[in-house]
Parts: sequence; C-alpha cells; structure tokens
Amino acid sequence: MSEVKKPPSSGADAGWTRFVTARPRLTLLLALLVTALSVVAGGGVADRLGSGGWEDPGAQSTYATRALEREFPHSEPNLLLLVDAAAGTTGVDDPAVAAEAERLTTALAAERGVVGVGSYWRTQLPTLRSEDGRQALIVGRVQGDEKTATAALERMAPRFEGERGPVRVSLGGPAAVQREVTETIQEDLLRAELIALPVTLVLLVLVFGSAVAALLPLAVGIVAILGTNAVLRGLTEFTDVSVFAQNLTTALGLGLAIDYALFIVRRFREELAAGRDPVGAVGATLRTAGRTVLFSALTVAVSLSAMLFFPMYFLRSFAYAGVAVVLLAAAAALILLPAALVLLGERVNALDLRRLWRRRGRPETAATGPAETGRGWGRAAALVMRRAPVFAVATTVGLLLLGLPFAGVKFGTVDDRQLPKDAPSHVVQEQIRDGFPNSPGGGITVLAEGAPSTERLAAYRDRLAALPGVTRVDGPIGSEAGSEYTTFSVSVEGEAVGQTARDLVDEVRAVDAGFKTSVTGQAAVLVDAQKAIAGALPAAAALVVLATLLLVFLLTGSLLIPLQAVLLNALSLTAMFGAVVWVFQEGNLSGLLSFTATGDIETTLPVLMFCIAFGLSMDYGVFLISRIKEEYDRTGDHESAVRTGLARTGGLITAAALILAVVMVAIGTSRVTNTKMLGLGIALAVLMDAMVVRSLLVPAVMKLTGRATWWAPAPLRRLHERFGLSEGESAPPTPEPERIPVGAGA
Repeated sequence: MSEVKKPPSSGADAGWTRFVTARPRLTLLLALLVTALSVVAGGGVADRLGSGGWEDPGAQSTYATRALEREFPHSEPNLLLLVDAAAGTTGVDDPAVAAEAERLTTALAAERGVVGVGSYWRTQLPTLRSEDGRQALIVGRVQGDEKTATAALERMAPRFEGERGPVRVSLGGPAAVQREVTETIQEDLLRAELIALPVTLVLLVLVFGSAVAALLPLAVGIVAILGTNAVLRGLTEFTDVSVFAQNLTTALGLGLAIDYALFIVRRFREELAAGRDPVGAVGATLRTAGRTVLFSALTVAVSLSAMLFFPMYFLRSFAYAGVAVVLLAAAAALILLPAALVLLGERVNALDLRRLWRRRGRPETAATGPAETGRGWGRAAALVMRRAPVFAVATTVGLLLLGLPFAGVKFGTVDDRQLPKDAPSHVVQEQIRDGFPNSPGGGITVLAEGAPSTERLAAYRDRLAALPGVTRVDGPIGSEAGSEYTTFSVSVEGEAVGQTARDLVDEVRAVDAGFKTSVTGQAAVLVDAQKAIAGALPAAAALVVLATLLLVFLLTGSLLIPLQAVLLNALSLTAMFGAVVWVFQEGNLSGLLSFTATGDIETTLPVLMFCIAFGLSMDYGVFLISRIKEEYDRTGDHESAVRTGLARTGGLITAAALILAVVMVAIGTSRVTNTKMLGLGIALAVLMDAMVVRSLLVPAVMKLTGRATWWAPAPLRRLHERFGLSEGESAPPTPEPERIPVGAGA
C-alpha cells in the first residue's frame, strides 16, 4: 500500500468553525430576523412576475412586433372577445346580436389602455366570423407589458364575460392566456407545497428516525425559499422575471436544502457517535461534509448560471432564482445548521419515532439510519466491480436507448394548449382554431419602412406571392398614423409554426425589397429564438463543462475523475430527454397525465432542463466522489475506497434523490404543461442518476480505470496541493458498515 498524505486542517477551517460555533444563539436569532425581513421584502412577488419571456428581445421579429404594436395596434390583437349568438337567433348577423356586439365593441374601445379595437360587425372580415355563422370576434390590444395587461383584464373581465342579452361572451387571445397561466401556476404552486412538505417530513423521519433531526432540513429549505423570494422581488425592480421561476425556487429550495442538511446532520451524528463533543463534531463535519456541500453548491450554481448566456428572460429568470436558492441553501446549511447542532448536541437524536415500529431487542445507535447502514450498498458495489465490463456496457447502452426518442424532437412555441382542456382561454382558442377560417395572429407579417412608392410595394408583394408555400399576400396596408410604415400579411400552407412557415421566414427575409423590411409572426419568433439559443449554447455549455472540470479537479486532484463526472452526468440525462419527447411531444400517457400534446416541445425547455438536471447530477456526484476520495486518502486502496464510499453514501444519496423527486413530482402535478414537463422530467433524471448511474455505472467505470483514476501530471498535482480542497480530514474511525444494525436511528 502506498503512503497516503492527509491534508492538515487549515487555519480557514478552524476560523470558520469558531465563527459558526462561538455565538450559536446570536447566529440563530439573526437568522430569524433576516428570515422575517425576507418575508416582508418578498411579499407580493408573484404579482410582479411575468408569464412570457420566450422571445429574443434583440431579434428582428421582436423589433417588428413592437413597431406593429405601436403603428398598427389593430393588426396585433392580444385580446379576443368570442361572441356566441344565443339559441333562437339566426346567427351573428341577427340584428339583435349585431346591436349587442356593437355595444360591446364601443365599450371595449372606451376602456383605459385598450387600442386598435375592431370587430366582424364593423369590418365584415371573413376571418373574424366562424364558418357556421354562430360565432364572431371583437379584437383589441391591451397596451403595456404582461403585468399591465393582466391587471387590465382583471378589471375588465367582469364587465364583458358571460351572458349579455342575445349573446354569450368569452375572453381569449394571448393576454387572456397569459393571465390564466399566471393564476394557474400560483394555485398549483400552493398545492405542490401542501403536497411536498408533509410527504417530505415523513420521508425525513424515516431517514433520520429523530423528529428533531428531520425538522432541521425543512427549516433550512424554508429559509432558502423565503430568501430567494426576496431576491426575486428586488430583481423585478430592474428586469423582467418569469412566474415559472417560483416553481424552481420551491423545488430546489426544498430539494437542495434537504440534500445539504442530510449530509451535514448525518456526518455530525457520526462524529458524535465516534466520541466527539458537539463543538468538535461540528468542526469535523465542516471540514469534511461541509466542504462537500460547498463544492456541490458551486457546481449546481455554475450549471444554473449558464442560462444567463441566453437573451430570453424566461431562461434568465431560472438563473436568478436557481443561483440565489442554491447559495442561500448552502449558506443556511453551513452557518445556521451548525449553530443549531451545537445547541442541540445529543438532543439531535431526540424523539426517535421509529421506536414505535422497531422490533423489540434490535440494537439502536444514534449515528445511523437506513440511508447510512451501507451493508447492502457495499455488497452491491463489490458485485458491480466483479462484473465491471458487463455493468458498464449494459448500463451505457440502456441509457442511450432510452434517449433515442429525442432524435426526433420538434421545437415549437408556447400557446394556450399548455393550459388544461377546460381552461376558459384554452376553450376559446380551441374554438377559434377549429371554427374560424384563419386564426388571428397566424402567418407571417412583414413590416416595411421608408415610405416606398406604390410601384415598389406592389412589385415586392408579387415577389412574396411567388414564394413556394405562400397561399395569399394581403397588403400593403398603411399606418393609421400616416407614417412611413406599411405592412404585408403572408398566409402560408399548414400550421402557423409548421416547418413550411419556418422555412418561409428565411425565404421572405432573403427577398430583395429595395427598402428596409422586418419579418415577424409566430414562425419568425420561433426561428429567431432557435437561432438565439444555438448562438449562445456553445458558450453556456463551455462554462458548465470547464467549471465542472475545474471544481471536480480541485476536489479530487485527479485528471480522469472530472472527465468521468462530465460524461457520466450527461449520460444520466438521456432518459429524461427521451421521455420528454415520447410523452409530451408524441402524447403518450397524455390521458393519464392530463395534458394536451401539441406535437412539439417549447424551444427553451430542453436548455432549462439540461442546466437543472446536470447541476443536480453533479450534486450527487460530488457527494459520492468526495467520500471515495476521503477513503482513498485514508487507506490508499482504490477498490476498497470505491466500495466503502458507495456503502457510506449510496443509501443517503438515494434517500436525498427520493425526497427531491417527491418535490419535483409535486411540481409536476401542475395543470400547466410546461411546468408538468419540467417537474416530472427532472424527477426522472434525479432518480436515474442516483439509482442507475451512481449505483452501477460509477463503480463499474472506476473499477475499469483502477488506480489511474487518481493520476494527474506533476504540474497539476502541485496545483492541487496548493489550491485544492477535499474531504481530507475525517472523524476518528467509525464502525465498518457491516457492523451497523439495519434500521437504527439516524
């Protein structure tokens, strides 16, 4: 056996221990005060969050859309009043229906902040009348951003919706959809919290045994969530933040706080059982598990911060919320939790509820629980390493096969179909899609500038009409303000965001008009969003990969382990991406999960899911690798270190993954499809990573690489000796996993 160096405790370690243990009561009192201030500061944050953010703000389509909203408000309606003629009338052309519709149109035009109001009865446009003649539309535009539009709809809805004499009125359009998405997410988030908190508490009691120990991770999570809400509330003063970010705040706030607290409390109890006093146990815990938590938080934060490279505020919002909640969860676990543990001491094991069902005569120990017994995990690791090539190949092939459906992914945009089938705005939009000859807002719109001559505009229109896939070109239409702007409306074959429409966007932009043109419409917004993501993706991926390589190297001093970590983490995500396409794009299980499949996946969601799932995979990877590294530093025996590391952490990682999966599944009960996809997809990725990759693939690969796993060239070894950190100093020897009684209290 080679001589193994054991890094000494640094002055920074001792200073940190003194800082968190010197005034534990004062620390907790200050934490309580800061948490109370966070409640006040974060109050009402949901009312300031937006429900959009999928478009690139610097894209040509965004520029054209804003110009159209300003110059041609009637051409960009975001509010639709669907008017149904009552039974007993001849249809929308009945005089009584027409009179009531005219009254509604006048009333809508008189509303504050509403412009560009028109209707079938004023324009006689066939696109505003259903094919059966029983429905017609009043259109308008609510000015301002999403939050302003939502507030305006709250004010107007009671005056327009419902039975109105010979007609029945329903609200639709993007503004109504966004309003309903926001309200639904807020309601679903409350329900998810009511589901996740009690189930999580029960699981924590099963893991720890002690009710006192089980409450500590929940306290850390609540502090992180409330603090993040305050951060988001502050950010809304300077930038747009998506309402979807609140889901991530709850999920990661609970999930990561529980992960970090599990490892801190587990190690603290282990140190107590080894004979240390509470202060000494906290010090040893911070030098070992504390460092692991710090590295884990950094790796997750880096993965989430990669979304800042993308211009869409939907993605950037998840970076704001994710980085804030990760750092706050880590800070609470490394400052508040140690202070509480110093005060609790042995009482951390109090109220062992498992005594109610533990078999009589079974020995007890305060230091361990089912997540920490390790006997089965040690045997499993030994079996995997004996058949390492078989497990490595079979697991890799299996994961790749699960990911195959993602090869057929199709990207699309968000619309009303992410809402439940019975949601009022979804019902309205579905009726418009099915019953009207051409949905308002469909097709491609071209904005022309510079007041070109009538002849040049006509020639340009003819060139547009000659493009393959174009069925009709309407225009040019001059601005109501008499400015230099004119527009063309290009109708296309197939769906508004179908492949034909997307191909036409680039072809329309390539047509030489001889004057400045800008192209927008749903297809153009999608094309520009895809280009923005493709342009930012290399930089975002480089940040995640390089930062992960660096952090794992600083943790282990190995050249090979960081490469393994990146590759195996990416491999663990294949099942998630395959399931996203198989379920949410192709519609399998849509009846069971209660959603409407649209045949595509919103463009930004795979990026979001990758960043979150990769970060969480690294979270568990760091926990396992750091314990293996600690054992290798102590013994110098590679295979024993892998076996013991998995025995010591396998159950705990699985318990943490199960708890996080419960939180994500609770988020996945949302009635909004995008949130459902996010929650269930991340839950699947977490479980696959903990139960397949960490349990089978990691020990198999580390067996195959052998002692070369820990090799690094001399310059890198010196770099690690100077700057590296690891779980180098452990507590006094603890009992071997095989001697720990199954079911003992944590």
